[in-house]
Amino acid sequence: MKKVLLVAALLAGVTAVHAEDTLKKIKDSGAITLGVRESSGLSYTIGDGKYVGYHIDVCERVVADLRKQLGGKIDVKYQPVTSANRIPLIVNGTVDLECGSTTNNAARQKDVAFAVTTYVEEVRIAVKANSGINAINQLNGKTIATTTGTTSVQTLRKHERAAGVDFKEVYGKDHADSFLLLDSGRADAFVMDGSILAKNIATSKNPADFKIVGDVLSVEPIAIMMRKDDPAFKRAVDDSIKGMMKSGELAKIYDKWFLQPIPPTNTKIGLPLSPATKDAWANPNDKPMEEYAVKK
Repeated sequence: MKKVLLVAALLAGVTAVHAEDTLKKIKDSGAITLGVRESSGLSYTIGDGKYVGYHIDVCERVVADLRKQLGGKIDVKYQPVTSANRIPLIVNGTVDLECGSTTNNAARQKDVAFAVTTYVEEVRIAVKANSGINAINQLNGKTIATTTGTTSVQTLRKHERAAGVDFKEVYGKDHADSFLLLDSGRADAFVMDGSILAKNIATSKNPADFKIVGDVLSVEPIAIMMRKDDPAFKRAVDDSIKGMMKSGELAKIYDKWFLQPIPPTNTKIGLPLSPATKDAWANPNDKPMEEYAVKK
């Protein structure tokens, strides 16, 4: 029994040292691994291993500040992640910063840490423009698509206007796959973060064929994710992002990705900066959505 306890203590010690050494790991290896998404509204690929988007730009500026802090070269490695594996890949050390579109909530904070909120999201519903669907109560008997590893359908079910609404769920492996379920007619609606819906619609072959409808299902703080219990690394990331907020650089990055034509189709997403996101920039915090919802 004593031997078992000793091994457990040693393993706990190794885990703690590992968790608190991200800056050293980056400095010693000369590299940082960014978790990136294939088809998120804030992080996506344009092919040939090239990843772009609002959170990609934010993370790359964080890396630039880390280079100054650590005084050396830092190569950037991109690791594609999904909604299902993004947290495990942070926890096991494969990814140092997850630069996707992850909601900061209390359940996730038990396993990972979040930087200060950089975007406040509204979960919405996308449908075909000719579907006749304009509200939640019209989803009764319909098929709803969402992405594996996300909480959007649960959010829909909990909404007060969904009382008595019965629908079938289908899951895409990533956001592009979920949008394809809607595009191909295998789903009547796609429930997801508004920025993800808007980006997939804007970059589709026929954007006019789709619309975003219904009430806002929830308001959620989105933030860059990292390993838990590493205060020095979190402070470095937070300080970098707060600097962008204060200087106006974050607003410029937002304008670039939400109000200007974006690759690969040079289409505008067209999502003006919301009052909630402005407030998050003016009052930087890493509160989970549960506290955010109470505040709002």
